[in-house]
Parts: sequence; C-alpha cells; structure tokens
Amino acid sequence: MVFAHAMFLSVTEIIALISLCILINFLVQIILSKRRPLPPGPRGFPVVGALPLLGRMPHVALAKMAKTYGPIMYLKVGSRDMVVASTPDAAKLFLKTFESNFLNRPIHAGPTILAYNSQDMVFAPYGPRWRLLRKLSNLHMLGGKALDDWADFRAAELGHMLEAMHQSSVRGEAVVLGEILVYAMANMIGRIILSRRVFATRGRELNEFKDMVVELMTTAGYFNIGDFIHWMGWMDLQGIEKGMRKLHKKFDDLISRMLDEHLESRHKRKNRPDFLDVMLANRDDINSSEEEKLTTTNIKALLLNLFTAGTDTSSSAVEWALAEMLKNPDIMRKAHDEMDRVIGRNRRLVESDIPKLPYLQAICKETFRKHPSTPLNLPRISAEACTVDGYYIPKNTRLSVNIWAIGRDPQVWENPSDFNPERFLSEKYAKIDPKGNDFELIPFGAGRRICAGTRMGVVMVEYILGTLVHSFDWKFDGEEMDMEETFGLALQKAVPLAAMVTPRLPPTCYLASN
Repeated sequence: MVFAHAMFLSVTEIIALISLCILINFLVQIILSKRRPLPPGPRGFPVVGALPLLGRMPHVALAKMAKTYGPIMYLKVGSRDMVVASTPDAAKLFLKTFESNFLNRPIHAGPTILAYNSQDMVFAPYGPRWRLLRKLSNLHMLGGKALDDWADFRAAELGHMLEAMHQSSVRGEAVVLGEILVYAMANMIGRIILSRRVFATRGRELNEFKDMVVELMTTAGYFNIGDFIHWMGWMDLQGIEKGMRKLHKKFDDLISRMLDEHLESRHKRKNRPDFLDVMLANRDDINSSEEEKLTTTNIKALLLNLFTAGTDTSSSAVEWALAEMLKNPDIMRKAHDEMDRVIGRNRRLVESDIPKLPYLQAICKETFRKHPSTPLNLPRISAEACTVDGYYIPKNTRLSVNIWAIGRDPQVWENPSDFNPERFLSEKYAKIDPKGNDFELIPFGAGRRICAGTRMGVVMVEYILGTLVHSFDWKFDGEEMDMEETFGLALQKAVPLAAMVTPRLPPTCYLASN
C-alpha cells in the first residue's frame, strides 16, 4: 500500500521524503556512534582521509599521533577503516585477547601481484592451506629440529663469508656488509631448499638479486592509494602496481628456473631429499585431498617468502647491530672481551657458544627493540565488528601494530632512544624474549600468525653477528655514521654500512669448508 500510494506523490514530496530518510539515517549513525565510540584519532581530509598524514615514514608518523590520541587509535584512510595499537597492552589485546577476530590479511595490491594472489604463507587466508604451508615449513626448515639438521650448512656458508672478508682485509678494501650478508644468507637458504648454493660468486647476479629483494620489501610496505581508495585503483597514480608487476616477472622467472633445474636433478637426492623435494612430493601425492596438497603456485609463492624475508630481515638486523656497535666502541669492546673469555682467539665461534654469551644475546635483543625488522606488523583485518577496551572496531578494519613505537615507548623502556644492551642484563628485562610471548618486544609479531621464521631469525642474527664480531676488529669507513631509515616491510638502513675489518684470529680460521 505504501508503494502504491507513493506513485501519487509529487516530485517535491518525493524529494522531501528522501531527505527525511537521509536525515534519520544520519541521526541514527550519530546515536550509534555515541553508544559505540570509535577509538580517538586524527580527522583527516575529504576523500583521502588520513593518508597524507602518514608521510614517508608511517611508523614514525603513527608513533607521534599515538602520543596525542592514545595507545589505540582510529584512522579513516581513504574509504578504509584502520586501527593502530602502539603499546604492549594494546598489542596484547589485538594479538592475543581478540586474536581470533584478526587472523586474516586485507586484500591489497602487494600480496595480489607479488605473492601470487596471496598463495604464499605470509598473506594466505587463515585456513587449511595456510596451516599446511606452516606445518611443512616448520617440519623441514624453520622448526627447532630442522634448524639442528641444517646447522652444518650455516657453518659452511659462514666459512665462505669469512674467507671473502679476510681477502678484502688483505687487499685493504672496505666490506659492504649488506652485500656480503645477502650472499651468505641466500646460500644458506638455497642449500636447505635446493641442496645447492644459489650464488657461487659475488657478482652481477647477486647484486641484481639483492636489489630485487630490497625493492620487494620496500615496495610491499608502501601505502598504495589504490588499496585505500578503491575507485582510484585502476589509475595507479603512484606507479606502484606497474613496478610490482615488473618485479614479480623477474622473481617468477628466477623461481621457475629453480624449479625446472631441481626437477631435472631430483633423482640424485633420493637418500636426502631437500625442502623443495618435500614440497614437490606433497604436490604430486595422488592419495591426498586437495586441502592437504600444495599447488605449483603455492610452492613458488613460498619460495618467494623464504628467499626474500629470509635474507632481508635477518641481514638488516645484523647491519643495524654492527652500525650501533661502531657508533658505541665500548659495546664492541665488551662484546670482544666476553668472546675472548668464553671462546678465546684460536678458533671460530660455533652455535653452541651462543648460550654462554649473554652480552651478545643482549645486543641482539636491543637491536630487535630499537630497529625491528618489521616496524609495522604485517596488517590484519577484523572478520567481524568487535569492542576492544571499550572502543568499537568495525568489521573489515585494517589492524596495524606499531612495533617500532612499542620499542621506543618511554613508559616501558628507560631512555628508549639509547642503544643500551645492558638493559637486558638487568633483573627487570633479563627474561624478556623476542619470540612473541612478551609484548614489550615483538619484532616478529605474536600469536598464531607470528612470523614462521622467528626461531630461525633469532638463530641467524645471533650466530652471524657473533661470528662477525668475534672474527674481526671493525673500523667505520667514513666520517659520521648515518642512522637514517628507509621504510618498507623491513626497516632498511638508508645508507648501507661499509667498514674496514682486521682479522683477530689465526689465518686458518678464515678458510672456507664445503
């Protein structure tokens, strides 16, 4: 009857009716927002919202905003809702108390283009396929037993790295740390996944790979306008998506080559299959259901994860640690003193030495605190609307935990801008661990979607940093250390560290073994 009657309304009456409906809806939204208050946050601008406020260093900009708006902050970024947690307690609420509502990733251009439409382990939807990727990775590469099984490969690759550095010292050349770290780590990962070194020499191919890794980790961290203002996505105003497609093609060519070469030599590894053999066997298992099997795309995407995040995050942490030690010679001296007492100067450091080197471990923790590899945790998205600490969080809200801000929180850390490893030897902080249980220090995230490589990352950083410090005296090759950051998924040092090294051990300690 209402619809029939509406046919006889005048145009003026119809307009008035529509206006009344809009007004009622507006008033209802105001009433609901007062009953369900959003977290405080900046107002932003029409259309783009708070996007311009993030600037070139979003983690720093968001940390400054949190000082005004509080530990749980809401932003309208384009047409998307975003909530940011900036303290340990706030992070714990989202990543532990309400974790089940924040297990998935938002759909963005980065994982869609670079990560094979989110078919990898990092961005895959939470579910059976993600659990399978995680399970296989832990069993055969990233878990405790797997790490023990591949310890000889790590030692051998560090031998190659030390030999190359020793040769540089003999020639009087500075060591470019980022290059030599990527060389060692890519080869370590290659030997586990592919049963071979990825790079035989440090040449043009290695430099191209390093540039590709840095580009991926930087590009994937950009706040892409099209991700937040959907109707503008097709324009690709920043050119980000065009660059991603070109980069994806380079990585896909590289990974496809690896797969083809590996399949040709598969018969040689029947007695000791590597990680890629395990994944291929799973793919080809005719007795498994589709949910229990990987696709070729899953395998490619996982290889991309392991070769990029596995090399970049650990290498950047070691580079930041050495940069801080070169800025603070007393820290370097104390590390040398501890190692000389425990290890001496007649042999190389081995992994079993690390538990006896608390000062080295403290240096690594302090690096994770001040220079977290991932300054903003990889974003998550709310599956349903929820109320957190009295604040209404709408459905499909993007969650960012500002790990960088947590590490600089003066309510948690005394003099947080100082690099002070001794803090982790004090009673207050000694038991704090970076593996996701202590929300004051979560460089790898926390909860079910914590970085799968957390254990491996800690081992690699402690072992490689300890070996570099124990094996050489270091001298910065420049006037003043530049400590500026470059934002991305991983927090890069803007100016790569180059330093002169002088051997501290007998020459035989610098010979590579196979």
